[in-house]
Amino acid sequence: MLIKHSRGENNLGSKEINDNSINWKELETKWKSRWKEEHLFEADYDNTNKKKYFITVAFPYPNSPQHIGHGRTYSLADVHARYMRMKGYNVLFPMGFHYTGTPILAMSKRVIAEDQDLIGTFKNLYNVPENIIKSFIEPENIAKFFHNEIKLGMQDMGYSIDWRREFTTIDMLYSKFITWQFKTLQKKGLIVQGSHPVGWCPYDKNPVSQHDTIGDVEPEFSEYVLIKFRLDDNDIILPTATLRPETIFGVTNLWVNPDIEYFIIDVDNNAEQWIVTKEASTKLEFLNHSIKINRTIKGNELIGKFATNIISNVNIPILPAKFVKPDTGTGIVMSVPGHAPYDFQALIDLKKETNLLSFNIDLSQINPIKIIEIQEANVNDNSLILCVEDAISKFKINNQSDLGLEKATNEVYHLEYYQGRMLPNTGKYAGMDVQLAKEEIKNYLLATKNLAEIFYEFVNKPIKCRCGNECFVKLLNDQWFINYKDKEWKHKVHNYIDEVSILPEDLRQEFHNVVDWLKERACARKSGLGTKLPWDHEWIIESLSDSVIYMAYYIISKFVNEQKYSMKKSLNNIDESFFDYILLGIGNVHEVAKNCNLSISLIQEIRNEFIYFYPVDSRHSGRDLVPNHLSFFIFNHIAIFEKKFWPHQIVVNGSVLMEGKKMSKSLGNIIPLRTAIQEYGADTIRLAILISSELLQDADFSFDTARSIRIKLLEFYTLSQQILTSNFYNKVSNPNLSLDELLYVDISENEYPLELEDRWLISKLQRLINNVTRSMETLRIREALHNILYVFDQHIHWYKKRINAKKRSNDNMVNKILILCFSIRIKLLSPFAPFISEEIWNSLGNRSSVVSSKWPTVFNEKIDPLSEESDEFIKKLTLDISNIIKVTKKLPRTIYIYCSSSSKQKIYQKILKIITLTNERNFGNIMKKLIQEPESSYAKKDPSFVKKTIEDILSEPVESRSNRLNLNSLDEISIIKDSENLISKEIECENIPIIVYSEEEKEKYDPKSKSRFSRPYKPAIYLE
Repeated sequence: MLIKHSRGENNLGSKEINDNSINWKELETKWKSRWKEEHLFEADYDNTNKKKYFITVAFPYPNSPQHIGHGRTYSLADVHARYMRMKGYNVLFPMGFHYTGTPILAMSKRVIAEDQDLIGTFKNLYNVPENIIKSFIEPENIAKFFHNEIKLGMQDMGYSIDWRREFTTIDMLYSKFITWQFKTLQKKGLIVQGSHPVGWCPYDKNPVSQHDTIGDVEPEFSEYVLIKFRLDDNDIILPTATLRPETIFGVTNLWVNPDIEYFIIDVDNNAEQWIVTKEASTKLEFLNHSIKINRTIKGNELIGKFATNIISNVNIPILPAKFVKPDTGTGIVMSVPGHAPYDFQALIDLKKETNLLSFNIDLSQINPIKIIEIQEANVNDNSLILCVEDAISKFKINNQSDLGLEKATNEVYHLEYYQGRMLPNTGKYAGMDVQLAKEEIKNYLLATKNLAEIFYEFVNKPIKCRCGNECFVKLLNDQWFINYKDKEWKHKVHNYIDEVSILPEDLRQEFHNVVDWLKERACARKSGLGTKLPWDHEWIIESLSDSVIYMAYYIISKFVNEQKYSMKKSLNNIDESFFDYILLGIGNVHEVAKNCNLSISLIQEIRNEFIYFYPVDSRHSGRDLVPNHLSFFIFNHIAIFEKKFWPHQIVVNGSVLMEGKKMSKSLGNIIPLRTAIQEYGADTIRLAILISSELLQDADFSFDTARSIRIKLLEFYTLSQQILTSNFYNKVSNPNLSLDELLYVDISENEYPLELEDRWLISKLQRLINNVTRSMETLRIREALHNILYVFDQHIHWYKKRINAKKRSNDNMVNKILILCFSIRIKLLSPFAPFISEEIWNSLGNRSSVVSSKWPTVFNEKIDPLSEESDEFIKKLTLDISNIIKVTKKLPRTIYIYCSSSSKQKIYQKILKIITLTNERNFGNIMKKLIQEPESSYAKKDPSFVKKTIEDILSEPVESRSNRLNLNSLDEISIIKDSENLISKEIECENIPIIVYSEEEKEKYDPKSKSRFSRPYKPAIYLE
């Protein structure tokens, strides 16, 4: 046998694997150069009607090198690109670099300020030379340095990128492209100016979005109603921020923290006096209130005082609560224990622990007020919650520190909002659904002078700008916004989301949710790198607004970058008419050529290439970009392009953990990608990232996994060397065909019929190809890799057992089949581990790159249900014999096997047909059908057999049932005799005879009448 093993048989032994047998760096360098020389990843307009496939992935922001966590999204996209090339597509997979925004500017300022933390990161983590760090006082130098680092890392990882299309977002023509985008949106009325809340850095004096914050956190804020309660002995306002203004009818008290200091402030030029925390006063200033601090007051000075409920005019007490945080809301909380689990439990705890009689407050008189009822008829059967008390009980809440309170709160709020109705004690709102009442009460409070106003607060605080300063919600005046709340626009986007391919499918509703809550989005700021707003040059278009249709620019960038097109000399002349024509087909090509100083032929060539490659066929990105970039990507494509140019697919993946922990500089577990490649090799890193999880799950990178993957790849390489040194391989090598194609032909032309085990392995090979292909179509990458690397190894291991048992190890046909399987697996592996696959593929005599080879085809005629069922039959029989030996604890002298009679086989087939075709499972109904037919009426004589047969069939997979139905019957005796040696070896009884009988044989040896218990696919066994 060609393939040898020193331990077990399913893996190459450690003695044969030498980690020094491969110089990974040399191998990677070799194939990077070869791919580049052969222009394998360059894609151009093809007028031969070759199918195209345009894949893009979020372009990187060059303010640091990429680390292992970044490798996931880009590796997934590259695997997808390589797979589609092998499927015969003309794949365009380009890359650009996103310079726009404030992060690089903020880093540059920190370098100028000699920030030792940042400089230490550059030196110690990123290995940036000191002279280079000094140049970082210029923001563009930071971008250029890390641009190069990231590009080298992508090349080191083997990403199959068309680098002719590379650009940055501060290139001259790209800026003109963004100018065109914004003028187009403005013409459609989708850009507005006004006052809207934004995340704000007070230091940079700029709005902030995900790219501008430490940790890439997208600022999210909620709109609260600030309800103004008043102290009953003066006119000072106690403002409370709430998301549920409809619950004002159920307020029983206010909460303040007795241990914190509050400010009494004059608001809006002494119009009102408020009591709030210091933190709240700062937040109010950013919401355009003028604030003057009058004096301070301790929280405990407010305990026992009374405030007036502005709706009911009832006085309510102010009570102590240490759970009130100074940086949440205003630091004063309205308490609604009848509808808020936190308030309910806090009141219970306070009654247990505190005596407030000294403040003339009798806590026994403070009880929850119920103002909303949940409409029980609409409550799901599995929900027992009809009030706060139910929630407290369901989640077993014991005190206000109980973590279950959050779940209880969410459940109560959800039920009351969607299934709640206002009770009679809410006045004119009685009988209203809560959803409607909430808006009605909110509008009333805001419309009535001095009752309430709007307040904004981050829901994911703290948010810190990359400059290091804390951010706030600011109500920004005269700010430019993209109006994502436009109803008609939203409607089109919702319809598109229903139609587009989204992987994984689970995320479709998440996209709908984002579209629902998106409103105006600040699209410009006054500092940073980027394109100036065309009609107001004081503003610079921000980074999540100039990166939503850049995929279209990849078509144009090639013509700018390649000297043969001489396009750079005309960049100053190019105007909006160029983009109108290229991207929208608007205008006259002769006029565009004249205006832009470009040839008609060049403009038409660019237009043809755009029509050919657009739209994007698959857009890859991380899940963190669903609420912003990916949603904006959809909105803007729908607004600007014809429907036929809208993206076809969006692929979203989770993040990467390092040894089970989130990657963090403070944990010291951020490893630059290039450092990891130097240590383990690119293929190892790719597989270790990809094999740990499916798309939406967080991948857990571990060094143990990386080491085991490396060993696995070395096994593949070692096996290829064994093939090369075999006499057999030299005989079949043929440079005119790929090895797998040649072997398929050779095996098919063999003059002798294949053995059962040969047909079985070839059949399993077809199923491997089919399963991996199906996984790749939905990008179930982990599943595909598991099948290629591990599942098929088990089949090879079993096949070798079978051929060894029949002493076929040196059979040429065996070696041909094993090499065929190996060759196919290398093809399947190549999108995931391109370097080692290319090396092995080339070494096996294939002249063209594996990149250019065809993805393996499933030959349905080679799928052999008979061999598969026969194999499964032998495995189960062997296991049954082993189990009997274990139970009896005796080695037998002889093994007798009894196969079922032909009459039982007929009844089995009848039952199988009934179950498979009618899905009938009831014993009584099946027995009736058997008795009704003369051929199977005798089944009534053996109801036990019928019952057990039904159980046997139902225990089998659906695919196996279908196979057996088509096979009609199995020649069990011949199969057992063919596998006698295998069975003997598996049960470790090699010298013990195995004797096989049919149940129908009259002269059989059956002293215990075991044969009567035999059933099809379940022979009876007697050990003597």
